[in-house]
Amino acid sequence: MELAYYSDYALRLVNTEEPERNRDTLTSVEAVRELFGANQQAARRATDSDVTRFRSVRARLRSVFEAADGGDETLAVDLLNSLLLEFPVSPQISGHDYRDDDGRPLWHMHLADHPSNATAGYAAIAAMGLAFHLTEHGVDRLGLCEAAPCRNAYLDTSTNRSRRYCSDRCATRANVAAYRARKRLESERSASTGRTAEKVQETSAVSES
Repeated sequence: MELAYYSDYALRLVNTEEPERNRDTLTSVEAVRELFGANQQAARRATDSDVTRFRSVRARLRSVFEAADGGDETLAVDLLNSLLLEFPVSPQISGHDYRDDDGRPLWHMHLADHPSNATAGYAAIAAMGLAFHLTEHGVDRLGLCEAAPCRNAYLDTSTNRSRRYCSDRCATRANVAAYRARKRLESERSASTGRTAEKVQETSAVSES
């Protein structure tokens, strides 16, 4: 499994909360376990105590995205480094589950965590995956959706570094809103121009009389 895969752990956790909409889906141990996806062995370690711990890590990961989105590269890196120090992992070569045509293992890098609890294990993988993405692609590839009030986190993998929204749905919604705003402005300008023209005509008529 490529290290880039692990950056999705950070996205999944950060996007369990939508602060601008006052929504939070991280409210139970079941919600915590769902974040682990196919890694059910790690998910089974989760307890009710992990809900609060996961929320704390989520806030710290969102701060990394906020710093990156605001253009403060140094702060983003410092915040991520603090997570890496607190939640370390051990890179290992693994060959499980993946075989080539001859039945030989397809060796790949795997992050082995040694957690004291489910939160520590998840945080270690999420932080390492995000660090890999940041160093490979740049801090400016970490962003927050511009389609207010969404503000979901995303990782920009576009070739021209042009991504601004977390999903096609948000991009469409933002484009529609921008189109309506332009039409409203054009209408207001047209009405204003019409009123000005009427005043000019009235002034001319008074002068002639």
